Amino acid sequence: MVKYSFIVPVYNTSKYLKKCFDSLVNQTFKDFEIIVVNDGSTDNSESIISRYEKKYDNIKVINQKNQGLSMTRNNGVKEASGKYLIFIDSDDYVEKSLLKEIDKEINDIEVLRFQIITEDENGENVKAHNEKPFDVMKGYDAFKYLTDYHFVEPACCYVFKTDYYIKNKFSFKEGVYHEDFGLIPYVIYKARKVKSINYAGYHYITRDGSIMNNSDYKKTVKKAFDMIEQYKYLRLFSKNVSNENNYDDYYLSYISNSTIVKARELKKDERKVYVHELKKLKVFDGILVNTRIRKIKKMLMKLNLNLYLKVVK
Repeated sequence: MVKYSFIVPVYNTSKYLKKCFDSLVNQTFKDFEIIVVNDGSTDNSESIISRYEKKYDNIKVINQKNQGLSMTRNNGVKEASGKYLIFIDSDDYVEKSLLKEIDKEINDIEVLRFQIITEDENGENVKAHNEKPFDVMKGYDAFKYLTDYHFVEPACCYVFKTDYYIKNKFSFKEGVYHEDFGLIPYVIYKARKVKSINYAGYHYITRDGSIMNNSDYKKTVKKAFDMIEQYKYLRLFSKNVSNENNYDDYYLSYISNSTIVKARELKKDERKVYVHELKKLKVFDGILVNTRIRKIKKMLMKLNLNLYLKVVK
């Protein structure tokens, strides 16, 4: 058994693969494998993958017909032999010291959080999001800190203990958008040992383009309503986990707020239907009101969501 398994789904990202793969194979900590799952790419990705597979013994490749990101990640996990799992997006890259820094802190942790560096495709506008770290605590307590982070649900921000992940039968839901939102808060919340370290080792590449200006507006609508379906699942789950310290509010507030602000991406008619669903599910009731500012925000949300979405980022 190796210590770490990188899970790398690939779909038509040939432009970025070399930078991604080079950052992985050149890790200064050497006890790892790379599971590359080629999800039916139609560009030059497969030939690039093949070159790296021939050159490096610790790369395992799965070629499959296109199944989408969720199933691609799930299939990668099935082939992983590492004690810990790390999900990598194939158009991003990591610091060569990522595993070295992680290994200093992991110590049988079920979920370890590290930090993100955002930059554009030209390597400009670089910003490290060095969030306030926290020591080992239970998952539902961790949300008190995580909800203030720049990124919360992206799978690429975390290391997961494989035994914990497999034992609980975690998997990304097939056929939906926002698959990270529908799973990662659940994985964190259930964990008994969660820790966050102040190390920014993952480069998240931002792309130009607005969802509101997307020519495929039907996809935008599906993304929004998929968010509601994921919310239902996350909300039901929270009722089945013991909450000793009453930090449940932070988890509920996070998933509620994330679902509410998704309305910002919808046009008038679809937004009206979306808000109706939010009210029917009483999503607004989940917003935390433990400070004066949060009370005002919640009041504005319920009274005039359109105004709230315009003035609050």
